[in-house]
Amino acid sequence: MTKDVDTDVNPGPAPLVIPRQDHPISRKNIDREALKVMYRLRDAGFTAYLVGGGVRDLYLDKVPKDFDISTNARPGQLRKLFRNSRVIGRRFRLVQVFFPGNKIVEVSTFRCHSEYDLNGNETVLPSNNTFGSPAEDAFRRDLTINALFYEIENYTVIDYVNGVDDLKKGIIRMIGDPDRRITRDPVRMLRTIRHAARSGFRIEEGSWNAIIKHKDKLHLCPVSRVRDELLKDLQGGASKNWVRLAIASHIFSVLFPFYKDVLSDKKIVVQLEKILQVVDRLYKESQRLPDSILFGLLLIPWGNATLGLTVKRQRPEYHEFSRNLRKAVDNNLLHLNLKRAIREEITTLLGNLAVFQAYDQQGKWPKSLKRKSYFNNCLLFYRIYNEAQGGKPVVIVPTEFPAAPRKTTKKKTTKHSSRVPAFASLTKGGIFGFKR
Repeated sequence: MTKDVDTDVNPGPAPLVIPRQDHPISRKNIDREALKVMYRLRDAGFTAYLVGGGVRDLYLDKVPKDFDISTNARPGQLRKLFRNSRVIGRRFRLVQVFFPGNKIVEVSTFRCHSEYDLNGNETVLPSNNTFGSPAEDAFRRDLTINALFYEIENYTVIDYVNGVDDLKKGIIRMIGDPDRRITRDPVRMLRTIRHAARSGFRIEEGSWNAIIKHKDKLHLCPVSRVRDELLKDLQGGASKNWVRLAIASHIFSVLFPFYKDVLSDKKIVVQLEKILQVVDRLYKESQRLPDSILFGLLLIPWGNATLGLTVKRQRPEYHEFSRNLRKAVDNNLLHLNLKRAIREEITTLLGNLAVFQAYDQQGKWPKSLKRKSYFNNCLLFYRIYNEAQGGKPVVIVPTEFPAAPRKTTKKKTTKHSSRVPAFASLTKGGIFGFKR
């Protein structure tokens, strides 16, 4: 198989089969539950492969986040074979197989390459439930390094798209014609940048040029998909590398158009990278951050440049600043369709940054501030920003500053404060409150 195969025209070349002794994947590193699923499918007469990111990570000697399986068994057949399962998905049906300890193995049926309608009009693709062959399933995937199969009969790696070669060379490459694949699904641009950021690989020149050329096509995608992909970028532990690639490809300005006027300032970019470096450290230590904090951190460099977030203000000035900030947050994040509650939280985090900075310099936290419901989140938000500025490393302790209990006054009890029905027996053996 040659690297110049036109995958859009010829979806079924013979695969490159890499024998057990020529690849680094060990069966011992595969999740036991995934092996159980694959063996049961094999024993039932079906073809089953470990696919996607799991194979990629095993090849790179990394611990996979999850193990996905593709098979020629249909969803209905999978449900009969695995009673501990359920069918999910609207765009394409998947079967989740459940195991003790909240472990889930996802099993999908091979999908057909024709669902991408590559000879049709140049529009964003609809999805259907057309099933296909392993070769077709491989070519419908986004990147060569994510289109590898691993089978357990002979413990071989099956490669239809030269993904192993790209893994060895450290290259992120789109499968097929990058221009056409991006036009069919612009979200592929975000996935390409994400995998390059996480792996440290370089993006192949044709794929990189196609991303720059078609960056504005992200507006054609549903807002929910773009937002979800963006959160994956921020929560993957490589957001610093991601923002560099996103800025270089101008994808960042498409996602956050209000940054266009300030990205020319290198100090803004450096500040953004330092903040995301702290975020990456926290995620690598298994510390998850709320969506409001993530988006708020992204807005700090822009807010410092345009609104002066860390400038200390008197009360009359602060009220005007708060109004302007709330309006700016609503307008700038409208295209991501964030919930109103999240936008309010972001406004609170950004609006109190200067307040927390001032009290931190004084070395004490007023009781009135510690009573606020937003105190813990604002404190965490400030400490992440402070670490990015060269301050102490953030240590997340959920109950570090519990809200101070409010003083409550005990209500005075009156003679008739605890009323009972007129017919209740108030004394032993009595009726209507009278003794016998």
